[in-house]
Amino acid sequence: MGQISDRVMRLAASATFAMSQKSSELSAQGVDVVNMSVGEPDFNTPDYVKEAAIRAVNENYSRYSPVPGYMSLRDAIINKLKRENGLEYGPSQILVSTGAKQSLCNAVMTLVNPGDEVVLPSPCWVSYPEMVKLAGGVPVVVKAGIDQDFKITPAQLEEAITPKTKVIMLCSPSNPTGSVYSRQELEGLAKVIAAHDGIYVISDEIYEHINFIGGHESIAQFAEIRERVVVINGVSKAYAMTGWRIGFMAGPEWLVKACGKLQGQYTSGTCSVAQKAAEAAFNGPQDDVEKMRLVFQRRRDLIVSLAKEIPGFEVNTPQGAFYLFPKCDSYFGKRDGDRVINSAEDLAMYLLEVGHVATVGGTAFGSPECIRFSYATSDEKIVEAFRRIKETLARLK
Repeated sequence: MGQISDRVMRLAASATFAMSQKSSELSAQGVDVVNMSVGEPDFNTPDYVKEAAIRAVNENYSRYSPVPGYMSLRDAIINKLKRENGLEYGPSQILVSTGAKQSLCNAVMTLVNPGDEVVLPSPCWVSYPEMVKLAGGVPVVVKAGIDQDFKITPAQLEEAITPKTKVIMLCSPSNPTGSVYSRQELEGLAKVIAAHDGIYVISDEIYEHINFIGGHESIAQFAEIRERVVVINGVSKAYAMTGWRIGFMAGPEWLVKACGKLQGQYTSGTCSVAQKAAEAAFNGPQDDVEKMRLVFQRRRDLIVSLAKEIPGFEVNTPQGAFYLFPKCDSYFGKRDGDRVINSAEDLAMYLLEVGHVATVGGTAFGSPECIRFSYATSDEKIVEAFRRIKETLARLK
């Protein structure tokens, strides 16, 4: 271990991938596991997108692509941002990357110096604090509990800002909570940010289309902070294209160019064929996106009703994404024989090993009192999972 760099030693392994791996190991042993740990749509990529990829292969899109992405894809992204979000960008303000995760990391690594503070509304996605640490930054966690639907207030944001604050990372709709900030709520946060020069917003909008409140709002819409916002998005969630690895950023030209310089040194342009598929996704019919959204909304209603039947779970109603994040700390201190539940991670492991349902404990998301369920799976599996959960938790005394 002594030869591994300090920066990598400081990183935590991804809790979501760890639970998914444990679930896969049990499944390989013949155990019937219902996997609710992975944030991945269970739909197939739309046919017209797959056909575009096949055409790209046949047309020999097999060479290095430009670092910022094909111009035709960047144009498709520009049109998408104008059409769906009312946001105006030029080609030099768009950078295509290998998934929204790389886009996020590019932005953090380009903006954050050692010692800079990055405000993380919490609960937040497991990778945010690790990216900040990788850049030498200091994560400043601002906690929002279930009582406020896991959304921070302008007053909380104001209180968290110091002379060292450089970035605020925002995710709406949210992983892990499914919370969605309204236009009014974002406007309140934007006013606080506008009053502090030199603070940037990295706005993760990857779950944009899985939204149950009538439409997505971007914090980039507010003119007073527009030049300080980096919008991060991609194709993985809306178009069921997780494995295609296409994300993008849209932001101020100086920042996007700097991120391109960074990307040029460690991945260059992303997969040529996947780019042509993403172009088709943005330019093509959006019917499949809406069909998937309606299915997720139905599943949301189903999982909320089932979770409310579990004694000791405190449940809110998520407004987007495909996660439920109930408070489960009423089970802490309970036992099944020699096994004691001391944390959400203990509870998640108990549900996996005894109930054969894979979930993710909330500690890695900044909420050790909660547990995350992904309902990106069939209605039948959701019903079966909660039958097992109810039965398994009843064993704890």
